[in-house]
Amino acid sequence: FQDIYACPGPLEVLNELNREGRYKIGILRKHIHHLEGLAKEQKKESGRIKLLKEVESHQQQLTSTLGAFQKANIMCMFTIEKSNKEELLDEGSEETILHHRQEIANKYNFIHVLKFRQRKDKEGLVKMSSDVTDQLLSISRHLADTTQRSADTLETLANSTSNVQDTHDELQTTGSAISQSGKLLAKYDRRESTDKVILFLAFVFFLFCVLYIIQKRLY
Repeated sequence: FQDIYACPGPLEVLNELNREGRYKIGILRKHIHHLEGLAKEQKKESGRIKLLKEVESHQQQLTSTLGAFQKANIMCMFTIEKSNKEELLDEGSEETILHHRQEIANKYNFIHVLKFRQRKDKEGLVKMSSDVTDQLLSISRHLADTTQRSADTLETLANSTSNVQDTHDELQTTGSAISQSGKLLAKYDRRESTDKVILFLAFVFFLFCVLYIIQKRLY
């Protein structure tokens, strides 16, 4: 961005710097998307949440970078446009000199050539100023769209992080319920075993009593 801030023009140089800047921003965006994909592939909830938070942080940095990129372009565009306007004003201050030159040119039949050249120079400066303004508007719209897309991505990541956290909490609650159920089942299983032993002992005692009574009656 320092190169864009320091760029005095012309417009072609600024366009080249913009191409380089957009290329680097595109690489950064691809790395963020790759990191987001890795986060979604994580099997552990803790690892997934950690990577999603890193992705969200990088997205915020990307949004800040896009804002700085837009600001640098706007400042450079204003500088170039101001320079073009100053050149147009300088052309106006030189009208007297051009008038004398035209008088001399009349003697040598060059006046038409000078007028044509003067008109072409002014038209070129006006066209360049118009091109700078159009380029500024185009870049502003492009960066505004990119900023909006980054904001939408940040909102999606925030929602994904919230959903993952909710799922993690639900899994913890379910695990706690399963643990309590296991303890209750183990308790009931021990009680059932105790009841079986008591019934068996009661049955043995009953048989013993019956045999004792029969023995008494027989003998």
